[in-house]
Amino acid sequence: MFFRLLMESFRRQRRRKMLAGVAILLGTTAVTAMLALATTIGDRIHKELAVYGANIVVYPKADLLDVKVGGVDVKPASGGVYLKESDLEKLKTIFWANNITGVSPELRLNDQARLIDSNEASFPVSVIGMWFDHAFGTLKTGTLQLHPWWRLEGRWPLAEPDSDHWEVAVNSALAKKLNLQIGSKFLMRRLASLEGGGYTAAYVTGIVSTGDQTEMDVLVPLPIAQAIAGKNGAVSRVEISARTKPEDAFARVDPDSLPPKQREIWYCRPYANSIAYQIREAIPGAQAEQVRRVEQSEGNVLKRISGLMWLISAAALLAAGFAVSAAMATAILERRGEIGLMRSLGASKGSIALLFYAETGLLAVLAGTMGYLLGSALAAWLGAKIFAGDGGAAEAVLIPVLLPVVVALALVVAIAGSTPSIRTALRMEPSAILRADA
Repeated sequence: MFFRLLMESFRRQRRRKMLAGVAILLGTTAVTAMLALATTIGDRIHKELAVYGANIVVYPKADLLDVKVGGVDVKPASGGVYLKESDLEKLKTIFWANNITGVSPELRLNDQARLIDSNEASFPVSVIGMWFDHAFGTLKTGTLQLHPWWRLEGRWPLAEPDSDHWEVAVNSALAKKLNLQIGSKFLMRRLASLEGGGYTAAYVTGIVSTGDQTEMDVLVPLPIAQAIAGKNGAVSRVEISARTKPEDAFARVDPDSLPPKQREIWYCRPYANSIAYQIREAIPGAQAEQVRRVEQSEGNVLKRISGLMWLISAAALLAAGFAVSAAMATAILERRGEIGLMRSLGASKGSIALLFYAETGLLAVLAGTMGYLLGSALAAWLGAKIFAGDGGAAEAVLIPVLLPVVVALALVVAIAGSTPSIRTALRMEPSAILRADA
């Protein structure tokens, strides 16, 4: 009998049920879309803010030391200390290795080479050795990934340090100053290690516009810079891009001052500080620090967008609750006679309330499931429109774990919206209801 009454209520009050269902459907659609976007917003924003460069930089710890004799700084201009390129493999062993999305080592040689043009004019130049498009495990990484705003005319040079000529890229300002073009040939003389040979021919394969301090440098593959310096496997600086959690007060705590349990929690959170700490542990003699400009920009954007998403979700659920309450109030008003008859025939308040809650719950499950599907499609469309730089095509955002969450929210909204009307109906006397309807 209970199930018959339940089905009959849907058949006879289809319009009222549809109104309440549409309210729940719209609310859960908005909530699903916001939650689905929130689960991927961090990665998407990380990609968008990659144009600001790396968020972690690694350099030799010994470069921080002041070497003075008689009050005079005698530390070499290059720092005299390098990291080992082979140690970069240890980045794959840290706890948050999968969060690392880009690695770009550099070897900067300030005035360690001299360019001699076709007129035999000599110019001291700074050389930067780097990875351009390097296979690092499953990543294709290098300066292209960490500096996406760079513009190249021509192609990047190939790494052939043992060849009788080198391929190089020059920055646009230097190319303009020396009237260099793609295909131009000049000689490069090693100043740091003359015993390795006097001059090597160099060919310009690309002209790069970077918009920063490297505009007057010569860019070469890392092995060629190492050959110029006579330092096999040397690296002076490493830029790292990693997906991180926005910084909070806990992120800024010194982990060595924490008790073991708290330190483990800090260590296992993807803060930029904790990833940098793990890099310092993995690479001997390395000092790793977060680049606060990039990290704080990413954190601020995430906080503001997350706050907006929660506000939209709360507003959608509140509106759905009011709509359900209005629909249920009208439906119960129309069914006063039915309620009075059931009460006069001996039905308890609990059984009548259970009937109405069952109607509301079934409606919430159906509307919540449909809202989950529509909200997932909406999240895919919004993601493609907002983050068009990722390709512009809508990708499916079906996240199974959200389904029970969305259905549970639909049930809470439906029950909360219908409870005032149900309580009001159950407080009415059956005799008064039946006399009013007579």
